[in-house]
Amino acid sequence: MRVLVTGATGFLGSHVAETLAGKGWQVRAIARSAGKTRLLQGWGVDIIAGDLADATAVRRSCVGVNAVVHCAAKVGDWGPVDEYRKINVDALRVLMDAALAEGVARFVLVSSLGVYEARDHHGTDEATPLPAAHIDGYTQTKVEAENLAMTYYREKKLPLIIIRPGFIYGPRDETVMPRILANLKARLVTYFGSREKRLNNVYVGNVVEAIELALDPRSPLGEAFNITDPETVTKKVFFERIADLAGLPRPLATWPMWFARFMCSTFEAAGKALNFQPVLSMARLKFMGLNLDYSIAKAKKTLGYVGQTSFDEGMAKTIDWLRQQGKVTGTARPVSHSK
Repeated sequence: MRVLVTGATGFLGSHVAETLAGKGWQVRAIARSAGKTRLLQGWGVDIIAGDLADATAVRRSCVGVNAVVHCAAKVGDWGPVDEYRKINVDALRVLMDAALAEGVARFVLVSSLGVYEARDHHGTDEATPLPAAHIDGYTQTKVEAENLAMTYYREKKLPLIIIRPGFIYGPRDETVMPRILANLKARLVTYFGSREKRLNNVYVGNVVEAIELALDPRSPLGEAFNITDPETVTKKVFFERIADLAGLPRPLATWPMWFARFMCSTFEAAGKALNFQPVLSMARLKFMGLNLDYSIAKAKKTLGYVGQTSFDEGMAKTIDWLRQQGKVTGTARPVSHSK
C-alpha cells in the first residue's frame, strides 16, 4: 500500500509517517525544505520537493498512491483568517482535486475538535451542528475545510473520512509543550473559572491509531469522528502532571470567569487595533476556562478505536522526550494517578 502523508515534517504527520512506514506501507511526503527530512529519510519515506501551494507537486505526489492522510494545516489562534484559509481550505481543494484525478481509494482529513462552538461541552458528539462563524482564523477555516471536504464527498465521490482530534500532546511537539513549560517555570499559568473543568487531551499515538483505523477499507466513508484519550482529565490534573514530571511549580492562581473574559476580550481588542498578538485571547479563554468534554463513543463503536495509551503514560513519554531534548532540566516529583 502507498500513502501520501501531508505535514509529515511536522508533529502529528511525522508520527503517522513513522508508524505506517514501520508497518510496511510505502509512505510519500511533500517537503519544502530538505533540512527537515532527516527523520523521514531514515524511515524510507519517498519525498517530493514542493509544498501544498504547488499544484504540480501535489499532483505528482498523488500518482500511484492508494490513500492520502492530510495532516498539514496552519495552526494558531491569531492572525488574518485569509492566511489560514490559503492553507487550510484552498490548498485542501488542490489536494482533493489531485486525489480524485489519481483515483485514491481513501482520503483521511485530520480536522480538530475546535470546529465545535466555543462553549462548555459535556459529551458533545458528532451529531452536533458546526457553527458558521468561529472565534479565530484556525477554527473558522477548519470548519470551512470540513464543509468543503463533505461537498467533495457528496458531489464528487471523494472517499473521505474526517478525524477530529482534541489537544494533541506527545514527543516531537516543539511548539505548545515547550511554551507550557516556560509558562509554568515563570508561574504564568492561570486557571480561568473552575480548575476542575475537563480538557480534550489526546496523545499523539492515539490519534495515529484512529488514522490507521480510518485507512481500513472497512471503515465507513463520509463520516467524522471525535478523538480524545480514553480518559480525559481536568485542567488541574493536566497542568499539575506536567509540573510534577518536569520538576516545576504547580500553578495556583485562578481568575473568576467574568474577569478572565474581560481580560481576554480587552487584550484581543488591543491586539487587533494595534496589530500585535496578545498574550490573552478568546482562544486562550476557551482552552483554560471552558469544559471541553466530547464523546468518542462513535469512534469506539464504528472504528474500533481504543486509545491504547493512557494520559499518565502519554504525558510521561512526552516529558521524557522533552528532557532528552534539553527542554526539561528539573527532577520529576512523585505523582498520583489522574482523576
